[in-house]
Amino acid sequence: MSTVRAALGRIRFYVREFSGESAYDRYVAHARSHDPAAEVPTRRDFERARTDSREADPREGFRCC
Repeated sequence: MSTVRAALGRIRFYVREFSGESAYDRYVAHARSHDPAAEVPTRRDFERARTDSREADPREGFRCC
């Protein structure tokens, strides 16, 4: 059973990394390590800023919709 649980944990890790879901967790950890009292945006605000940044960058490609 522990082998299955370990395998599922590794799969979950790779899926979160591939999908970008762990980006917010890394951002919060980074912000807290530099300034524990820093105000961290909500996940929704973080994702909105991240999407806006990607769409504004011409190297990211064309988005029609």
